[in-house]
Amino acid sequence: MPTTRPVKPSAPAQSEHPNSATQPVSAAQAASATPAAPGTPEAAAAPGTPRSQAKENRRQALLAAAAALFALHGFNRVSLEDLGAAAGVSGPAVYRHFQGKQAVLGDLLLTVSRELLDGGRRVIAETTDPLAALRRLVGFHVAFALGKPDVIRVQDRDFSNLSQKDQSEVRALQRNYVEIWVEVLALLHPGTDAVELRMRAHATFGLINSTPHSVRNHGRKIAPKTARPLLESMALAALMVNVPQAS
Repeated sequence: MPTTRPVKPSAPAQSEHPNSATQPVSAAQAASATPAAPGTPEAAAAPGTPRSQAKENRRQALLAAAAALFALHGFNRVSLEDLGAAAGVSGPAVYRHFQGKQAVLGDLLLTVSRELLDGGRRVIAETTDPLAALRRLVGFHVAFALGKPDVIRVQDRDFSNLSQKDQSEVRALQRNYVEIWVEVLALLHPGTDAVELRMRAHATFGLINSTPHSVRNHGRKIAPKTARPLLESMALAALMVNVPQAS
């Protein structure tokens, strides 16, 4: 798995229902749908007519179903019919929104990669103090990991099922996201080689993105309000190790 892909969890969970790819998607899973990032072609192509809005809503429902089903069963064990049934449409109707199952996967991972990059850029644009910017980056990424654990699992397990074009674009988007962190870390670790700073960033992503597993305790889920401050504190501690103290 390329080291430039920051949304990699430590070890994706295995499906508890390996032979039930048609299992319905819950309302909670559907809520994790990834919306089109502002300024992307997907967002620009949706004028505000009722018909176009209904089409976009259906597309989002299909992406929500894809995130949940791909995370649970894996890309290769989910059919277009499964996706359509989970989103409330027939299998052939999926083609009105996507060219095929691979295109659904591509849209899912490209959209979330754009969201990460856009969010990181907003932090930098709005924050001048490097330590404050780092805290906001950590908070942003923790919120992402807690809110979209299915997408993280899909990224880790099914990245190789993307088309070559989509793989290249996802890598480029996520590489740029990593560099935002590196630029902030460079201000806090003056004179430190960029390779080491990238290692710090990737180690932090690994810590945060393990959320789908770390928020479980003997089969019980830890509430996000409890997990979030813990993850943020651990991430900041790792990123700030050996930072020279101000005199």
